[in-house]
Formats: sequence, structure tokens, C-alpha cells
Amino acid sequence: MGLKGKYTAQIAVVASAVALSLAAWGAAALTDTEATAQAGDGRTPATQDGAPAQVPPVKMPESIAHAAEAGGSAVNVTIDDGPDPRWTPKMLDILKENDVKAVFCMVGPRAQENPAIVRRIVAEGHRLCDHTVTHDTTMDKKSVAYQKQQILEAKKMIEDAAGGAKVEYYRAPGGAFTPDSRRIAAASGMRPLGWNVDTKDFERPGTASIVHTVKNELSNGPTILFHDGGGDRAQTVAALEQVLPWLKEQGHSFSFPVRSTP
Repeated sequence: MGLKGKYTAQIAVVASAVALSLAAWGAAALTDTEATAQAGDGRTPATQDGAPAQVPPVKMPESIAHAAEAGGSAVNVTIDDGPDPRWTPKMLDILKENDVKAVFCMVGPRAQENPAIVRRIVAEGHRLCDHTVTHDTTMDKKSVAYQKQQILEAKKMIEDAAGGAKVEYYRAPGGAFTPDSRRIAAASGMRPLGWNVDTKDFERPGTASIVHTVKNELSNGPTILFHDGGGDRAQTVAALEQVLPWLKEQGHSFSFPVRSTP
């Protein structure tokens, strides 16, 4: 083979090696792209067309929560039956003034009717709770299918009103929990939520009585029940203005109810 032929052969070998390297690099790049598409943004799984897949909710414990996430002397403020266009904003103002976060247990249609308030609740760092569609306090005597409809339809109404924020708890109207309702809620990512201090504010016993109940019954546990819906809540607003500073003076901090177990 002449000198020219030798150089030609060497060039062909180099070109072949370069072509193989480029092919390998292209395959690796394609694999990386496919992996990215399958993983979505690294946090959410993706479907075959690259769209984010629906992530099933994390199942919560079925037991009824009462304890505070922060433990110690922390208390949980929970507010039921709204949102109400008159009373809920007033309560939000008081919570904000005192730098307190609360759980709002909402009736589905009321959330649907007041989406701006629901979104304010979320924006200000409070949590959402499912309080069913019709606030039926006899749910524990109804069929499983009825309980499921009440819980899951309300959850969707609240989350739609909230712009997609998740509902983190479920509270049965009047405490009418059943093993089935707790199971349904937990399977949907909502922790069943109870209370320790019932202020009886729903009955409008007077501001002084509401305040006294909180002070007298706080030893029962950390979760306090108030209402922002279901009627005139002026007494509750006035009581909150007194109770929140008093709790701080007594050395209490504020927390959310537990969602999971250790």
C-alpha cells in the first residue's frame, strides 16, 4: 500500500470512530430526554405524552386527631361552617393581627359561593378542612354511599374554590364520625379531625361565656372549636379578640392539628 493509501485508510478509521461516538452520544441524549419526560419535573410522574400524571393522595391515619403538631403547650384554632362573607373576613383580620393560623372547616357549597374568601384563607397560611356538603349531623345513621358523596363532593368543591389547594382534614358535622367516614377521608388524604374545647358559640351564649369556656376547658386538650358560619357570629368575633391575646399571655403557642402519626 502506498503512502497515500495508508493515510486514506487511517482517515477512514478515525471517521468511523467519530461516527460511533456521535451515535452513542445521541442515544444517551435521547435516553436522558425520555427519562426527563417520564419523570416530569423530577417531582411529579408524567404520562407517556409527557403530561403530569395524577399523584394519588397519601393515605392518612383513620383515627381522629386532637393533638397539636408542635406539641407542648401549643393550641389549635379551628373554625367551622363557613366561609361566610360577613363573619369570616372579620375573623381572618383578628387572626392576622395576632399572627395566628387556623383550620377552616368548610361546608362545600359555601366554599363554592365564596371562592375569594377561600383563596384568602389559603394565601394567609391557614389550612382547609372538609365539613361535608349539607352539614348533616345524622350522617352516622346514613349509608356508606351517602357518606362518601357528602365527603368527596365537598372536598372537590373546596379545592376548586381554593384554586387547587389541598383539603387536609375532615370533620364530621356534630362529630357524627363513623368507621366508614373516617376510612373514606383518610383514603382521600384527609385526617379526621376532632376537638377538645367546644365553645358553644353556635348557640350564642354571650361573649363572656365563650371566653370562659375556653379558659375553663383548655385542660381537656389543645383543639378549640369556633364557628364562622350558621348565623350571627358577632359574639365569636368578640371572643376571639379576647381569647387569642389571653392564650399568648398564658404561654401558649399556636399550631395545626396533627395529620400523621410518628
